[in-house]
Amino acid sequence: MTDTVLSYEDAIASYDPVMGLEVHVELGTASKMFCGCSTAFGAPPNTQTCPVCLGLPGSLPVVNATAIESAIRIGLALNCSIASWCRFARKNYFYPDQPKNYQISQYDEPIAFEGWLEVDVDGEPFRVEIERAHMEEDTGKSLHVGGATGRIHGASHSLLDYNRSGVPLIEIVTKPIEGAGERAPQVARAYVQHLRDLLRGLGVSEAKMEQGALRCDANLSLRPDPSAPLGTRTETKNVNSLRSVERAVRYEITRQAALLREGGRVTQETRHWQEDSGTTSPGRSKETAEDYRYFPEPDLVPVAPDPAWVEELRATLPEPPAERRRRLLADWGFSDLEMRDVVSSGALDLIEQTVAAGCAPQAARKWWAGELARRANETGVELHELAISPAQVAGVQQLVEAGTVNDKLARQVIEGVLAGEGEPEQVVASRGLAVVSDDGALGAAVDAAIAANPDVAEKIRAGKVQAAGALIGAVMKEMRGKADAARVRELVLERLS
Repeated sequence: MTDTVLSYEDAIASYDPVMGLEVHVELGTASKMFCGCSTAFGAPPNTQTCPVCLGLPGSLPVVNATAIESAIRIGLALNCSIASWCRFARKNYFYPDQPKNYQISQYDEPIAFEGWLEVDVDGEPFRVEIERAHMEEDTGKSLHVGGATGRIHGASHSLLDYNRSGVPLIEIVTKPIEGAGERAPQVARAYVQHLRDLLRGLGVSEAKMEQGALRCDANLSLRPDPSAPLGTRTETKNVNSLRSVERAVRYEITRQAALLREGGRVTQETRHWQEDSGTTSPGRSKETAEDYRYFPEPDLVPVAPDPAWVEELRATLPEPPAERRRRLLADWGFSDLEMRDVVSSGALDLIEQTVAAGCAPQAARKWWAGELARRANETGVELHELAISPAQVAGVQQLVEAGTVNDKLARQVIEGVLAGEGEPEQVVASRGLAVVSDDGALGAAVDAAIAANPDVAEKIRAGKVQAAGALIGAVMKEMRGKADAARVRELVLERLS
C-alpha cells in the first residue's frame, strides 16, 4: 500500500521538522573489534570468522587497541570530551545476524560525548550538536532469497554471512537537530557528507557508503511549531548514499505531515528506505533502551585512556574540513559559489587528486562539477563511484591542452573511459577522436563552406568578422566536430581577407 504524502511546501508550512542522525562507521582496522579475524571487504561468505565473533561457548573477547585509538581521534575531531574511564555493555536482542544474541556496545558510558560540528549548507554554516560517539561491533549480513524486494517478506529462505560480524564500529549520534526548517533534508545530507570527509581525512575509515562502511539512520519527527514538544519519531534505517539521506528525510516529512493532517498518529517504528521508489516502508516497532536490557560486559575490562596519550592523538589530527576548504579556495582561486558547488557535488577530494595529477584547478572543477556530476546524477550514483579516476580526468584535460581533442570530443573520451574502453589515449585512438589539424583537409572543408554560404562570405569580406562563426560551425558540422576550430577560423579569414 502506498502512503499518502503532502506536498513538501505544505508540509513545511504546517509543521516543524526535528531530526536525529545516527551514523555507523566501520573502522579501517585490519582485524575485528574483539578478535583477530580479517575485516577485508568482499571475501567469500563465512570465511572470516572464529569462535569469538561467532559467539561460541568459552570464547573471550579482547579489545582492538587500534580501534580504541581511532575512536578517540574521531571524538577529538568531533570536538567531543573524551571519557577518562568508560565501559562496554551488552545490548541484548535476538537477530539471526548476531550469533551471540547480544551486541557488545557502549550504553551510558561512551568513549566520546558532548561535541559539535559546523557544516556548510548552501554557503551558510549550520551547527550540529553531537550527543555521543561510542564503540561497538557490527552484525552479520542477511541475504533474503526468493522474493521480489530482497526483504524477508516474500522470501523463500535466508542466507547468513558472518564475515561482517564483529567488525569495529563507531556510532555517532547527534542531539535533536532543530531549526533547520525547510532545509532539513539539505542539512542531513551536508552533515553526513561533512562527516564522511572528516573520517576519510582522519584515515580511520574509507567511509564507502556503497559498501556499507558508513550508514545513516535518519530519525524524523514533526511538531506544529518550534515551541511545541517533540513529536513521535520514526527511524529510517541504513540509508547508504548522500542522495538517499536527503531524499529519505524529505519523504518522511511529507508522509508524516499527511498522516497528521488527516488526524492520524505517527507510529514509533523503524522504516526501510526503498531506493527505486523513493519511499519508506514499515519495519518493526522501535525499541527503547530498556528493551535491550543493557548491562556491563563482564568479559572486558574498562577503557581508561591516559590523558597524555589523548593529547598526543589530538596533535595527529589533520586539517579540519572547514579550514581545508578555505585553504583550497584561496589556492585554487575559486569563487565562493564555485566552491559551494564543488562541495555540494561531493567533488572536493576528486578535484584535489586531479590537481595533484597535473591538472589546473579550474579545468578539474569543470569536468568533475560539470560533465561528470551530470553523468553521476543521470545514473543515480555518487560522483566517486563513477568508473573514472582523477588521473584519467587529468589525462583527458592534457589531451585538450595538447590540441589532440577539443572539449566536445573530450566528452566522448570520458564516455569511453566510463564504458571501460581503456585510458584516455586508447579511447582517442580506438574511436578515432583526434582533432583534424591538417590544412589540406581543413582547407577543402572551408572552401566548401564558403561556396555554400556566399552571403555570409560577403559579410566577412565587408569587415563583419563576427559572421565567421557561421562558416566555422558549418565546417565543424561537416567534420563531425573533429576540426581544430581555431585553425578553421584562421583559414576562413585568410581566404576572405
